[in-house]
Amino acid sequence: MNSYDLIIVGAGIVGTACADYASEQGLRVAIVEPGTIGGGATAAAMGHLVAMDDDPAELALAHYSLQLWEAFTGVPQLEYSRCGTLWVAANEREYALIPTKIARLAAASIKAELIERERLYQLEPALAAGLAGGMLVAREAVIYPPAAARHFLDRALARGTVLHRSHATAINHTGLQLADHSLLSGPVLVATGCALPQLLPQLPMRARKGHLVITDRYPNLVHHQLLELGYADSAHGDADSSVAFNIQPRPTGQILIGSSREYGSTAADVSMATVTRMLQRCFRYLPALRQLQAVRIWTGFRPVSADGLPYLGRVPGQAEVWVAAGHEGLGVSTSLGSARLVIDQLLGRATAIDARPYDPARIAA
Repeated sequence: MNSYDLIIVGAGIVGTACADYASEQGLRVAIVEPGTIGGGATAAAMGHLVAMDDDPAELALAHYSLQLWEAFTGVPQLEYSRCGTLWVAANEREYALIPTKIARLAAASIKAELIERERLYQLEPALAAGLAGGMLVAREAVIYPPAAARHFLDRALARGTVLHRSHATAINHTGLQLADHSLLSGPVLVATGCALPQLLPQLPMRARKGHLVITDRYPNLVHHQLLELGYADSAHGDADSSVAFNIQPRPTGQILIGSSREYGSTAADVSMATVTRMLQRCFRYLPALRQLQAVRIWTGFRPVSADGLPYLGRVPGQAEVWVAAGHEGLGVSTSLGSARLVIDQLLGRATAIDARPYDPARIAA
């Protein structure tokens, strides 16, 4: 039997961030992943490092994480690009909401500025005519999430972390049982996203399907990550399906196009009806997209907890079982902060932000 200080199940961006931080703190770590590193929800993520202001706990975790991401700005393979986020107001009603959003972000020490209509078109000339203005969060960025997961794992492996290429089949009183019949002994941290209920059925998780489209190279068509101000209604809503304008310029010159959200679809195949609906939404804000050549369309599944906030902490009733999962569309942004919150609790340390909103006990109870 192999014994460890921590056994992490899942090598997406959250699991590998946990392995990186835990190994940095001197723990003997094992990570269990049978598939591609960063190959699940991480591979289907846009990679936007963003602070959403609609929920105080979500904002606190995002802000904490964005500060931690600053340490990785110089890592070439992450394709870190500080393009900033430009939130676009479709009309005067949305524009009138921006000062309140700026104030909420300012309360979390995040600087955002009101962008009047004239400057909006100076920043992004290709936007559709008639938009009311926007909000710029200049220091936000984009990365390439699978490369980040690989980088975090490589750092952990260099410190002695052991990678087990097998499926985890069960958690028992001593550790983790693997499909190859081996047993790993030690505390277990489950970071498997949508697959969480396979090991922890007491923590509900819903899979929310999304589509992404990436174009050929069109350098300088857009300069910022662009989102409609109504994006949060799609991200936080509970509708069976929704779409929103979300465009990301990649350092390669390609343009990544999102976003869609669907409950109830478990097949990974591309739905052209959903893609068409998503693109039509984006064409309303950026008509030049109609002329571009798409080179790939793919799907992924966001893990959604029972109340929309991730589960971060000890699993109730299981003294040596921990969880870090359920981030919906913010797993990339909040991965580093999530890792610190869980590992610091495991080590008995005070956490940098209040961990209570993410305590799995709120749901398991």
